[in-house]
Amino acid sequence: MLPIDAAAHSSRWRRRHPVDKAVLGLGLTVLAISLPPWPGAALVLLTALVVLLGPAGVPARRLWRAYRVPLGFCVTGAVTLLVQVGGPGGFFSFAPDGPVRAGELLLRTSAASLGVLLFAFTTPLSDLLPRLIRAGIPAPVVDVALVTYRMSFLLLDSVRRIREAQAARLGHTGRAAEWRSLAGLGAAAFVRAFDRATRLQAGLAGRGYDGTLRVLVPEARVSVRFTTASCALLAGLAVLTLVLERPLT
Repeated sequence: MLPIDAAAHSSRWRRRHPVDKAVLGLGLTVLAISLPPWPGAALVLLTALVVLLGPAGVPARRLWRAYRVPLGFCVTGAVTLLVQVGGPGGFFSFAPDGPVRAGELLLRTSAASLGVLLFAFTTPLSDLLPRLIRAGIPAPVVDVALVTYRMSFLLLDSVRRIREAQAARLGHTGRAAEWRSLAGLGAAAFVRAFDRATRLQAGLAGRGYDGTLRVLVPEARVSVRFTTASCALLAGLAVLTLVLERPLT
């Protein structure tokens, strides 16, 4: 199981309805995108961090391990705004307003990423996907997502086992051995994936699969108090941003 999935299954908010957490997490994401970068996105980023490390109870080290990947993409995208190609400064030069635009983009994207992580760290996909049918998503689409979600963990486990077996047989002692091991890993993982898919199809057919996967969904109700508090927090952030809005210079 991936660390973020393990954290979602052990989260303090695991028993809350996904709608409660979607209002808060995805609401923060929408605010980060729609409000002015300063101070709107900065307030959203700070609020998301406080909620993640506080009420949601996400360990700081685990949050950083998950956050550093999207943060790297955010930084990479922001750096490109520091330069320009063509213009009076020559073929390649620094953009006059590059630092301001880069800072705004970095604030927006990093805050929006934290909003998505807030939802991901508190909501297992196994709780979310079956409920999408009630939201109007076609059942075959949800079934494909469920099977893909399950098969991804099986494939990752197979890759881990193969790599451990290769390491035990000195398959990583040199560059040539690394390349041979990598080729063998790809071939073995490809064959195992098809084998597991065939066995899954045969198992479903033997159990009378009629086009819908029926799974048990944990009982949960939408909390009016939690949702109201989340909406109040989002509205407060929007009002505070409009009051404190200043140009980023």
